[in-house]
Amino acid sequence: MAGYNLSLYRSWFSHVSNGSVWMNHAAISPLSSRVNAAVQKYLEARTTGDIDVYLSMLPTVAQLKQNIGTLINAAPERIGFVLNTSEGLSVLASGLEWKSGDRILLNDSEFPSNVVPFLNLKHHGVEIDFIKSELGVITPETIEQHLTPKTKLVSMSFVQFLSGFRADLAAIGELCRKRGIIFSVDGIQGLGVSPLDVQKMKIDFLSSGGNKWLMGLMGLAFIYVSEELQSRIHQAHMGWTSNKNFFSDFFKYRVDLDDTARRFENGTQNYIAITALDASLGTLLEVGIENIQLHIAEITDKIIAVADETGYGLITPRGRNERAGIVTLRCTNADRLFTFLKERSITVSVREGMIRVSPHFYNSLEDTAAFHSALLAYNLKIPSGKSGGT
Repeated sequence: MAGYNLSLYRSWFSHVSNGSVWMNHAAISPLSSRVNAAVQKYLEARTTGDIDVYLSMLPTVAQLKQNIGTLINAAPERIGFVLNTSEGLSVLASGLEWKSGDRILLNDSEFPSNVVPFLNLKHHGVEIDFIKSELGVITPETIEQHLTPKTKLVSMSFVQFLSGFRADLAAIGELCRKRGIIFSVDGIQGLGVSPLDVQKMKIDFLSSGGNKWLMGLMGLAFIYVSEELQSRIHQAHMGWTSNKNFFSDFFKYRVDLDDTARRFENGTQNYIAITALDASLGTLLEVGIENIQLHIAEITDKIIAVADETGYGLITPRGRNERAGIVTLRCTNADRLFTFLKERSITVSVREGMIRVSPHFYNSLEDTAAFHSALLAYNLKIPSGKSGGT
């Protein structure tokens, strides 16, 4: 199984010792003891320590951007902090120069975060084209078939939130680069589970929250923007920290935007969430994303086998190269099954009338065995023909 000390990392999550099985990381992750300790240290400093922690936080800010750069193979100056994935994508949508007739290519299996910021451009005369997907599967060939001479931007998720389909970003990025089309990625359901390289995949823009697979707090996300694309973005929102040397000449009112992606941060940052994400991402990099990917592939293989044995259909691809950490099961009454599992301290989620299971790097075969046993018990409890898949 895991190519790392699984029992050590399991011990960092207190809910495990309480007998709980959390397989809902596609919604939100629990905090590890390492994250909790870092947050408590920050709160102590804000309560009885220096109180004004701005200067002492600068190394943490720099370290987190460095670690994000390591995660996605980007220079740290190409990273900027935002509140959430939607806000990050809005930086792109609102910052480009749009002409009537420009087109954006999306697909019909996206989470709304990767749709609404672009729908908001219709008042500019921008047309939104939606690919009709088959169970959330979006291939490079399908994208190529839907491109037009007016397509200016393609935006898609690294991993689809419902089906769990993992896109071939490298092939899609190559296609977009050859056509001179901006390639934007919503990374929130894949980062922390599967490797992503913005250089090899020719990604121009990426936005990702930190509270799901990256295992941080809510209220902090980051964007990656290439240097070339940044030069084309006319920033719609800015603040005093968007400028160079912002902590000097307060009365010299100006717009003198920083050369890095810090220009998009606008003002005071969410330092407690930065502290948490620095601790959680440090752990994930310590474990190794490739190791995490392999471990989760083995765990999700087991979940798929459990679904097959207990009669629940899948909408998630079976091939490892087409999925990440999400396995979604068809179910006749997902709310009832969710409650049954919850009563047995197993947490998954209900999405679109289906059960979504999303384990992380510290989940074990014992967790999948508990899930298996619960499904068998549920099938025995529910009258014949009213459990299992649809």
